[in-house]
Amino acid sequence: MKNLLKFLTFSLLLALVTTSCSSDDDLVIPPVSLGDYANGIIVSAEGGPASISYISNDFSVIENNVYENVNGEAPGVYLQSIGFNNNEAYIVSDNVNVINVVNRYTFENEGVIATGLQTPRYIDFVNGKGYVSNWGDGSDTSDDFIAVIDLATNTVETTIPIGEGPERVLVHNGNVYVSHKGGWNVNNIISVIDLSDNSVSTITVNDTPDEMIINSSNELVVLSEGANLYWQTPPVETQASITKIDLATNTVSETLTFANGAHPSQMAFDNGTIYYVLNNEVFAMSETETTLPTASIINLGAITTYGLAVNDGNVYVTDAKDFSSVGDLLVYDLGSTVLINTFEVGVNASKIYFN
Repeated sequence: MKNLLKFLTFSLLLALVTTSCSSDDDLVIPPVSLGDYANGIIVSAEGGPASISYISNDFSVIENNVYENVNGEAPGVYLQSIGFNNNEAYIVSDNVNVINVVNRYTFENEGVIATGLQTPRYIDFVNGKGYVSNWGDGSDTSDDFIAVIDLATNTVETTIPIGEGPERVLVHNGNVYVSHKGGWNVNNIISVIDLSDNSVSTITVNDTPDEMIINSSNELVVLSEGANLYWQTPPVETQASITKIDLATNTVSETLTFANGAHPSQMAFDNGTIYYVLNNEVFAMSETETTLPTASIINLGAITTYGLAVNDGNVYVTDAKDFSSVGDLLVYDLGSTVLINTFEVGVNASKIYFN
């Protein structure tokens, strides 16, 4: 009898196992969660206090003060930018000379870089190193540098002197490209740092170059806003441009110059199209276009445009308002150019990232 019961029990278990394994299609494997802040939009706000907001990709979830909620403190005083590298996010706070390192999906703090920086601005990464633009003392035109960070130890291992007012940093094919907006002054160069020996050369473009992207033709595309020193006597104003630089030779291949008095900003790039803001209107042009567009695709109205990004069929814009109030993230459908969502985010809402 005992043997019969054992046989029946074994047969039942075998049948269950066989049935459950009969088809992989029947298996339900729960998705692995990277963290609460994966699959969404990250908006940094300069402050004060500085803050970071999260909006899910389907727009159903919004959480402000993410870093503070997770870590119990604000991310510095003046949040300039965030750089993403593998599973980490590097939060650059320039007036306190600090970079907080967090898990990009949970925003739990994993370390702090608090020495070797002076007014850090932007960061990019390659081969276990982070390259950070630093203004130094804004009143000193000769102390600007790139800080090279060992990402394994979160320490500055060396610095590379460069020209005044470095801003955006873009690593590509063995070089670090740095736009020089000018800091408290005006500059008109792109620095090229050869990573084989850290030697520096420069490329001259129009005044106040800022955003940079690489197009499908292996060109560095630079938006220069042009100088607009209206407070000086007499006022100083120069022309803005979109400049294309051949990365095979690091020489200018084409310059598209804006009309006198036009000062574009906030360039973005998505799916072969360049976007920028001029007079609170969003313009779009193909990366291969040889003339500037004459008509905009979106009129933003009476807002203080402070950030622009384009992703997955939407245009994202931050409104910093009066630079001391809680700002907004505006979401436009790219196809219809209609405003589809507005989210209240942080004070002095600034840059937009996708996680």
